[in-house]
Amino acid sequence: MTTKKPRIAALMPMRHNSERVPGKNYRPFGNGLPLFHHTVDTLMNSGRVDVIVIDTDSPTIKEQCAEKYPDVVILDRPQHLLGGMTPMNDVLIHDVRSVEADFYLQTHSTNPLLKPETVGKAIDTFLQNYPIHDSLFSVTKVQTRFYDSLARAINHNPNILIRTQDLPPFYEENSCIYIFGRDTLLNEHTRIGRRPYMFEIDPYEAVDIDEEIDFRVAEEIFRLR
Repeated sequence: MTTKKPRIAALMPMRHNSERVPGKNYRPFGNGLPLFHHTVDTLMNSGRVDVIVIDTDSPTIKEQCAEKYPDVVILDRPQHLLGGMTPMNDVLIHDVRSVEADFYLQTHSTNPLLKPETVGKAIDTFLQNYPIHDSLFSVTKVQTRFYDSLARAINHNPNILIRTQDLPPFYEENSCIYIFGRDTLLNEHTRIGRRPYMFEIDPYEAVDIDEEIDFRVAEEIFRLR
């Protein structure tokens, strides 16, 4: 008896306008391709994604997908979800209600250094650990000395300066990969469930473009790699 392969839908929401880096989603990056093309190619080349879904209000993104990525499903972003302050979970709820799948992977166009094999490994890891873990999100391990806003040491004793590499690690949510089921999102209103798996990825892959300096740093890493 064969087990049915779960259907994986990759969600990549994008707005036309970007406040801090104007037009970043379709701005030429690295080798000249528009930024979001890099992430679409990564998802396609992962070998694990059945359908790619782009939720957008951008005529530029829609035109480029029609020309280069005709198999990508385009969802028109509803007017009430267009604001820059709209919670991402609300956008994702709209997406999972529009596209049927067993599980959903969400990523961003602003993670252009993410590798196809990392996406594939994340999906495999999630499927191997489900339902013990009901979701997965990518993290970056950080080992440094942290303080709170009152200058109180959080993860170390200032009187005993052990090496930073020997400190207990903290894990930063890096926004590169989220994997979840429909019920997790709709019932909990979150893409990170109650029993998430933290999937560690290389910090050089986890660069997220949020400011202009991030764009330039990511491009330099892209060229060096």
